[in-house]
Amino acid sequence: MKSKKVLIGWDSKDVTPEGKVSLWGQFYARITEEIHDPLTVTALALESADSSQQAVIISLDAVAVTDYVTEGCRRVLKKKLPDLDPYKVFISATHTHTSPEQPATVSLSSESPLFLGNDVMSAEEYGDLLVERISQAVIEAWETRTTGALSWGRDYAVVGFNRRVSYFDGSTVMYGKTKIPEFSHMEGSEDHGIDMLFTYDASHKLTGMILNVACPSQCSESEYFISADYWNDTKKKICKKHGSGLKILAQCSSAGDQSPRPMINRCADARMLRLKGYGDKYNEARRQDIADKIAASVDEVLPLAGRDIRDEVELGHEVLNMELSWRKATREEYDFAKKEISDASKKLNMLKGSSPISREYSSTFREISFHKRVVDLYEKQQRGEVVKMPVEMHVLRIGDVAMCSNRFEYY
Repeated sequence: MKSKKVLIGWDSKDVTPEGKVSLWGQFYARITEEIHDPLTVTALALESADSSQQAVIISLDAVAVTDYVTEGCRRVLKKKLPDLDPYKVFISATHTHTSPEQPATVSLSSESPLFLGNDVMSAEEYGDLLVERISQAVIEAWETRTTGALSWGRDYAVVGFNRRVSYFDGSTVMYGKTKIPEFSHMEGSEDHGIDMLFTYDASHKLTGMILNVACPSQCSESEYFISADYWNDTKKKICKKHGSGLKILAQCSSAGDQSPRPMINRCADARMLRLKGYGDKYNEARRQDIADKIAASVDEVLPLAGRDIRDEVELGHEVLNMELSWRKATREEYDFAKKEISDASKKLNMLKGSSPISREYSSTFREISFHKRVVDLYEKQQRGEVVKMPVEMHVLRIGDVAMCSNRFEYY
């Protein structure tokens, strides 16, 4: 693979919904009460000068990205941009738990949805909004691409903490208690690396950056407002120093067992955040502290990367389509799921007349759907059916940078 000049284009769109929506990321229903800060989609278009390689990298402030959204965008782009391969476009999520639900297209069973009210935007309506705005961002990024340059770098900042708590009896619990005698240790490690890719115009003026952090953006994960979480604070801080027009594409790397809040010494952490002047609201303070740490890393790496700006780089993009088998559901899991469904169904019957969006009713309702997936999986496997999960993997080379997409919540 030879180094070539690269065409670079950027765009960003607001994807904040108007009116009430159901937030994604908890077991119970959360209907929005306010907009804390906006949600955005950011697109970076890359193409080798000879047009042999293409890639459009997209970041969305969301918990995840469903096939409904991805395939919807590709249908639009196929019509609007005939010179772009729509399958060289891929979307990643920052994993904020204060973003709206999207319509699912892959499921093990047909599930009746929870009624959220006529005044609440449906998942399909928000999915269509995303398709429209993401497609617009891609079109703008693609049509404005010009010859540019790239550089890259890496630093370290403490953003994520392992959230899997292990006990002396051998058990491990997500967000388990640590202030008890049974606490032994945190189960896994932490990755404090921040990978950075910088883009420049032909005169080497900074135009944008990709920031890859091993931590979901969920400081405010249980709130009832719309928010991009710590990435909103981070982008504002970086743009204030380096230019309001700067594009920042946020990526969450393997971080399924990570949290932006420490599980140990949290009282000491809260005290230090107050002393830094971030205030008494712990989750808000953590967001500001993370923003300061990431921005400081950018400030350290950016001038160093500026010493090695490449006008020509190797650009490669491969798309691998696979079908992975679901893991084998055991009889024990099947029996447990059946019992949980029975118990939850009885509880739901007792809650008749309650508001369907109340925490107790909605969590019980969704608990039934959750366990029903296990039952359906087990019964299909017992009938000899092979249940597959389609996986589309994107593998990129951009100079010395390797990038690989993943649809799962990897540890």
